[in-house]
Parts: sequence; structure tokens; C-alpha cells
Amino acid sequence: MANTKSVLTTYYTLTLLTTLSASFIWGVNTLFLLDAGLTNTQAFAANAFYTLGMMLFEVPTGVVADTRGRRLSFLIGTITLLLSTLLYLWLWKYQSPFILWALASMILGLGFTFFSGAVEAWIVDALKAVNYAGSLDSVFARNQMVNGFAMLSGSVAGGVIAQYTDLGMPYIVRAVLLILTFVFAFFAMKDLGFNSSSGSGAVNEMRRILRESLEHGWRQPTVQKLMLASPFTMGVLLYSFYAMQPYLLELYGDSQAYSVAGLAAAIVAGAQMLGGLLVPKLLTLFDRRTSILLLGSILSSILLLLIGLSNGFYIAIGLLICWAMILTATMPIRQSLMNSLIPSEQRATVLSFDSLMSSSGGVIWQPTLGKSADVWSYSLSYMISAIIQLIALPFIVSSRRSCSKEDKIDH
Repeated sequence: MANTKSVLTTYYTLTLLTTLSASFIWGVNTLFLLDAGLTNTQAFAANAFYTLGMMLFEVPTGVVADTRGRRLSFLIGTITLLLSTLLYLWLWKYQSPFILWALASMILGLGFTFFSGAVEAWIVDALKAVNYAGSLDSVFARNQMVNGFAMLSGSVAGGVIAQYTDLGMPYIVRAVLLILTFVFAFFAMKDLGFNSSSGSGAVNEMRRILRESLEHGWRQPTVQKLMLASPFTMGVLLYSFYAMQPYLLELYGDSQAYSVAGLAAAIVAGAQMLGGLLVPKLLTLFDRRTSILLLGSILSSILLLLIGLSNGFYIAIGLLICWAMILTATMPIRQSLMNSLIPSEQRATVLSFDSLMSSSGGVIWQPTLGKSADVWSYSLSYMISAIIQLIALPFIVSSRRSCSKEDKIDH
């Protein structure tokens, strides 16, 4: 019989496996694309097609999770990611044209859309089903620490493996881990606190959920403004993370030091664990969650500017650590606020729509900033990133002014 401990253990294990499998390539993905013959602009355009795939499929796959079940959505996503990872390997081996990379990247994005929204909706519903009395902030903070540990392990291992074999080997390891993830989820993940809806027909159910998701998501002032801020925060985050691989190699002075490229992802992972530890402290220092989000956005913009201005490898490393800590400390708080405002029946769809908004920023900013790195430099592209992220501030201020009771922190 399910209880709080078993639900949380399943949740953290799913995070461990999915992040570990994904992070094996995070430290070398940009280098992998460049090694396949793509330019900087094409490499970040390929990443943009990945986020375009997420943007196109976020809501439809969220509806699948809200009608057919979060478990089914997760399993479909795992298989899709496995197939797209193998396709990436094939394209790299045969130095394929950009159009095929664009298509493969969109399929990869499709795979992740089956995860986004579904897993978060699953844990919130499951915890309610087992009468969990704790705070969602702490659950998401601990999950972020697990995520950081998995990312640290996978990114370092991926970089080292690429260093001593080739850039394709981390993708093979990722495929094996995705198979293990599918097996674990198949047996351990149960849809607790959720009943699938199919009695009135799939199309009618999808229409109903989309309609109600707009009512409970987009038309809620706090949720709406947080969604409108995400293209400027998450879009910049995606570029900043992936551009750090070649930028650190440039500062280090050795374009073949793949283990150094993996270090960028490892640093972000370690900072994630520290950021998770900061969440309880932040909740005691502030009265409202949006205050933390506002301060975090300002500080991360300043640090992106300083990363662009830095001219030393170790200085950039230190700034990267600070940037990642601030970023990851605010994520669980935003997750908790969003989930507290969304009803269970529409949760996966609304969260998927939120992810869609984030992806739209990635579609625009990744190729734009990648082009700026090609034309000018990585350094200047980070300075531009800092300016773009500042655009999110008015939306966060507006979400704060909506004065939702869920924004207030109970001390």
C-alpha cells in the first residue's frame, strides 16, 4: 500500500534516473553538435528547434497526462527520448545536414514534453492521496538536491567518457539509462489521487480540460504574470547553460578539453544541491514568495553581466557557481507557488502551458544569442543575456501586486 515514504522515494528515484540519463550529454552537447559539422549559429538553432518541439507539443501532451494518466505520459516520453537519442547518434556519425538535426531536435523536445507537467502533477496528486501534511517547498527543494546530484554525476562522467573515447559514447550511455528508467517507472509509478477521463470521448475531454486550464491557469493574475516572465528567464537560462561549454573551453585555452566542458554542467549541478539547501533559509527571511523570485532575477542578471565581462577561467567559474545557486534556489519556490494555485484536474495541462511559455523564449533567444556569439563573441552574448533577463522584472512585480494568498509564506 502506498504511503508518503514510498511516494517520495519513487519521485526522487524518477528524478535521479531521468536527470542522470539526460545529463550524460549536457556537458558535451554543444561540442557534439559542433563536431557534427554545425556552426555556432546552427548548433543553437538546433537547440531552438528542440525548444520549438517543446512549445508545439507541451499542451497536447499535458492534456494526455490529464486525461490518460501521468504514468502513461511518462512512459511514452521515455521511449520517445530513447529513439531521439539514437537518432542524434546516427546524425552525428554521418555528418548529416542541418534540416535533419532540426527534425531530430523537435522529436527530442516532444519526448521531454511528456515529462514536463506530468511528473510534477503526479507527485502533488500522489502526496494529497496519502495525506501528506508537509510543505511542497521542501519536497521540491529536496528533489532539486537529488536533481543536482544526478546532474553532477552524469555531466562529469559524460565529459570524462567523451575525453577518453569520443563524443558519441555519452549518448550511448544515455540510451541505456533511459531503458532502465522505463523499467523502473513501469513497475513503481502508480497514478495515485488521479482518475483517467475518457467517458465522454477523448476529443471532448481534451476540449474541456483546455477550457478549464485557461480558466484556472492563464486567467489567474499571479499564474499569468509568472508565465509571461518565463520566456525571458528560462529562454536565457537555456542559452547561458549550453554556451558555457565552449565559452569555458575558450577561456581555458584548450578546445579539446572535453572534461572541462563537462565541468560547466557539474558546477551547475553542485550549485543545485546548495541552492536546495538555501530554500528553507529563504522562506524564513521573506514574507512572500514573489519577493524571493524578484531578488533572484535581479541578482542572476547582474551575474550574467559579470560572466560576460570576466576574462579569466577561474573568475568565470566562481561567477557561474553564484549564478547557478541563485537560479536553483528560486526554482522550488516558484514550483510551489504555481502548484498551490492550480486545481488537480488541470494541473498537468497548466504546467505544460507554463513550460510552453518557457520554450517560446528558448526558440527566440537561443539562435539570436548564438548568432551574436558567432558575429561578436561569447562574452558579449552573455551581456546581452543579462539585459534580456531584466525584461522579466515587470511581470514578476505585477504577479506580486495580485496579492494571492498562496504567495504569502507561513512562518
